[in-house]
Amino acid sequence: GHLDAALIMVSCAGIVAFSRGASTDMQLAAPFCIGMLGWYAWYETGKKFWLFDIYFFVGAATLAKGPVAPFMAGVIILLFAALRREWSLLWRTIWLPGVALYLAMVLPWFIAVQMRNPSFFRQFFLEHNLERFATNRYQHHQPIYYYLVVLTIALLPWSIIAIRAMVDSVIISVNEWKSRRHPGRYPGLQQPGDAFPEFLVLWAIFPIVFFSFSGSKLPGYILPSLPPIAILTGDYLFRIRSKGIPGWLLFSHALLCGIVTFVLLLSPQHMIYETLVPSRYALFGSAAIGIAVVVMVMLVVGHWGVKYLRAITLVPIVFLLIYLLHYNGDLLDKNYSARPLAQQIQQAAPNVHAFAVYGVRRDLVYGLAFYRNEAPIYYSMSEVEESVHDNVAFSCADTSKPCIPPEEHLLVVNKQLQSTLPTLLAGRVYQPISDFEWQGLDVYRVSAAK
Repeated sequence: GHLDAALIMVSCAGIVAFSRGASTDMQLAAPFCIGMLGWYAWYETGKKFWLFDIYFFVGAATLAKGPVAPFMAGVIILLFAALRREWSLLWRTIWLPGVALYLAMVLPWFIAVQMRNPSFFRQFFLEHNLERFATNRYQHHQPIYYYLVVLTIALLPWSIIAIRAMVDSVIISVNEWKSRRHPGRYPGLQQPGDAFPEFLVLWAIFPIVFFSFSGSKLPGYILPSLPPIAILTGDYLFRIRSKGIPGWLLFSHALLCGIVTFVLLLSPQHMIYETLVPSRYALFGSAAIGIAVVVMVMLVVGHWGVKYLRAITLVPIVFLLIYLLHYNGDLLDKNYSARPLAQQIQQAAPNVHAFAVYGVRRDLVYGLAFYRNEAPIYYSMSEVEESVHDNVAFSCADTSKPCIPPEEHLLVVNKQLQSTLPTLLAGRVYQPISDFEWQGLDVYRVSAAK
């Protein structure tokens, strides 16, 4: 069960995707997971060593993404204490050596950043935490059911079994709660580890529910929910080994594995030709392999049992990762990363450092700023988040008009906006130096104003 949980977690789509992206969501989720497991180890054993675990790793998660880490940890522990009616857990968790360790890790960094950037407290704590949750200031509004969809996709190809495991774990937790409320009517086993499903269920559900009410929603916010769901799924598969997996569940899981295989095999075709209808040969070939995966999972698990479910599911996952990352990694790079564009620009104009963007995807702008180590210039100030005005290379007093800097610079522009350049750059000399067809962008060298 432990091995199943570990392999399920590292092979699900959400973990694979975010582990390859420049985002602090993984740096929050990983230490947060270790810290929460450490707290539960302290709850079961009473050994103070495990309290060091939660304070240290929640401190690391705080450095990655701020106060949301201790907030989530505190609320999950509070809900667990309330469910178990063990209120002493709250004051026993507040351990002075652990608090000192947490503050020693966190405060020096935040103080240093505040001294270097006086606007840090306002921007980071007030705007990027409180205001981001309460409003849609950063244009990430999504419907309230958004994270149910994200969770389903993030758990692929284990989604159906994971959802069944969650339902089973909720039932176990409710029965355990009933046995404590009415011990005569609902006798419980009351042995070590009985509380673990309840703890994991609360841990898994809270980030999903909490961020569903956020005014700003991004997929990575619920990454901390994936580890407890993976643990519950591994435990569920272990518990059903003797009686076998229900037929409907096995077929649904096998079908989902086949669909994932089919879609990912076709993804390079979509990246190359940008069409939703692939070639006939690619379509039939991918469909045949997807059907083969469905049959393979059904036959292996049906004949040899649940203990082989893990291995047979990982077979297509491993081959798909090799296919996508090794054989088609350059396509992913060209379609979604700013790295090849930054390299292309550096080769074409190595002596021009300032760069501007116009009609470019926000994630690509961030990527260019990272790879070029330069703050971007925004031609259209409507593309700038208000909170980063202090960090852009150039800004205008009148944000309703195009914002063209006077010095020589490079311009990365969406091809669909090329027709506006003669008016936008009237009186300026500009010449194309690079064409990045993969992401529909052109790069121009714009002369200094006369």
